[in-house]
Amino acid sequence: GRMGMQIARRVAAAGVPVVGFDPAPHAAASLRQGGIEAVASLADLAASLAAPRVIWVMVPAGDATEAVVGGLTSHLAPGDVLVDGGNSHFKDSMRRAAAASGRGIGFLDCGTSGGIYGEREGFCLMVGGNPQPVSTVERIFRILAQEGGYLHVGPSGSGHYTKMIHNAVEYALMEAYGEGFELLAARRDFNIDAGKVARLWGKGSVVRSWLLELAADALERDPGLGGIKGYVADTGEGRWAALEAIEQGVPVPGIQTALMQRQRSRQDDSFSAKLVAALRHEFGGHEVVHEK
Repeated sequence: GRMGMQIARRVAAAGVPVVGFDPAPHAAASLRQGGIEAVASLADLAASLAAPRVIWVMVPAGDATEAVVGGLTSHLAPGDVLVDGGNSHFKDSMRRAAAASGRGIGFLDCGTSGGIYGEREGFCLMVGGNPQPVSTVERIFRILAQEGGYLHVGPSGSGHYTKMIHNAVEYALMEAYGEGFELLAARRDFNIDAGKVARLWGKGSVVRSWLLELAADALERDPGLGGIKGYVADTGEGRWAALEAIEQGVPVPGIQTALMQRQRSRQDDSFSAKLVAALRHEFGGHEVVHEK
């Protein structure tokens, strides 16, 4: 995938021997084009590496990660290290670390942030796990990360827990920017150039951020965002964080609202909104807009 390919290329560019596996033929071809050896199976991957082997798993959370980690474990030996750099649930990472430890294999959960710019700019890495496997992989972490962008945050599960919270904060930040720029656009008589405002706020403002720079890029390309449908997907971390907040008794109204707004974006026509319109008509005779 995009992130895994960038990680492989950034490590290889630093002079570290890298072997890659991806079942998709086009991905394997891309590895080879980048000067990276590509193999045909997980067994071949393990056999191609010198001990102690470090294998970085970068696949979608859930069944895919479970299958890859399970498939790799039988080919590894004590002292080898598995790194899950995806967005797995932290409780799954704790379970996988315990199972790997029983076989003498290190397992690290590495929350990875940086998006499609990580290969060029460096990533932000949040690592959870025991100190020994961390020390084995630390050189790789430092190659991948920006200066100051790597931290061993705590025991197994803590890396993915930290990344889960990171992504929940991201939800709330993006929702705040989205609402603010919608409000700017609503005052049509002022004819405010939202792209220029976004660029302006990035210069010394207290709300400046990389997300704001990206907003400026998007708004300058297409001020009305006419080519984009307002459908916002998610990969689960916001939901996990909201549930964790309930379990821990921590109020997170901004994060929860951002999550609900994402879910609302996937509805073509909300039944709840229809009912609110109907109720306003019932008690106050307010006009109802009928479907065509």
